[in-house]
Amino acid sequence: MTAIDVTGLSKSHQGFPAVKDVSFEVAEGTIFALLGRNGAGKTTTVEVLAGFQRADGGTVRVLGLDPWAERAAARRRVGIMLQEAGFFPDLTVARTVDTWRDFTAAPRPRDEALELAGLAGRSATKVRQLSGGEKRRLDLALALLGRPDVLFLDEPTAGMDPEARATTWEVVRDLAGQGTTVLLTTHYLEEAQRLASALAIMDRGEIVASGGMAETLAARSGRVAFRMPARVRPADLPLPVTLEGGSAVCRAEDPDLAAQTLLSWAASRGVRLSGLEVRTATLEDLFLDLSRSAR
Repeated sequence: MTAIDVTGLSKSHQGFPAVKDVSFEVAEGTIFALLGRNGAGKTTTVEVLAGFQRADGGTVRVLGLDPWAERAAARRRVGIMLQEAGFFPDLTVARTVDTWRDFTAAPRPRDEALELAGLAGRSATKVRQLSGGEKRRLDLALALLGRPDVLFLDEPTAGMDPEARATTWEVVRDLAGQGTTVLLTTHYLEEAQRLASALAIMDRGEIVASGGMAETLAARSGRVAFRMPARVRPADLPLPVTLEGGSAVCRAEDPDLAAQTLLSWAASRGVRLSGLEVRTATLEDLFLDLSRSAR
């Protein structure tokens, strides 16, 4: 079943096309990463999906509902964690959650929401005394109050320390495992690769790559990198390489086979390939390749 269906979405701001003919689907109970550089159109897309903005063109459905025309019905089933939330700085964490609970149908108990977000020990702390990462966790607690069927997370772990980020990843995975559909935007590409099963990458308002995470990365070249040996020229090597800083980088569909070829060549000539690194394609590789081609 499809939880989010976007077809031909277009949205402009003061005549500027922020989103241009964007289409994608998100299956129920999955984590979907919507990625792109600043200004790519991600946040505008999320705000249309969340019912904060009206689409100029195309159709958008969340759980079969038009998030703008059927806003009240959609909001009861959706949780939203945007990049910035408006908190009252002198309220405690507990009082903040209680205030949000007053506007949420059948909310989770306060302590349960704080436990999920890793803030159980900060309930008596005033919001202004929280760190940036703790404020993001408070955002998450509020987004989870209504036990949403669809959860929008816009840069959810920005400002978190590594431990808090890892804890948040576990919360998101558990929610998806329980059937919640998650749409995630993030600049932490490792985060997207670890969490999401599918993705779309936006650039200048358009989708430039999309599909299943594993399939999309499997179709990209891996890489073999090593420090260029003294008195060896790139033309001497058995495979083409590019020089990146002090390293030689060979891109190949099968990086393990490429590494074997290079090592055999080196052994036959008594050359050492120090600092050898072999890896399959990562989301960062894909993202950087697309960014270079868009210039």
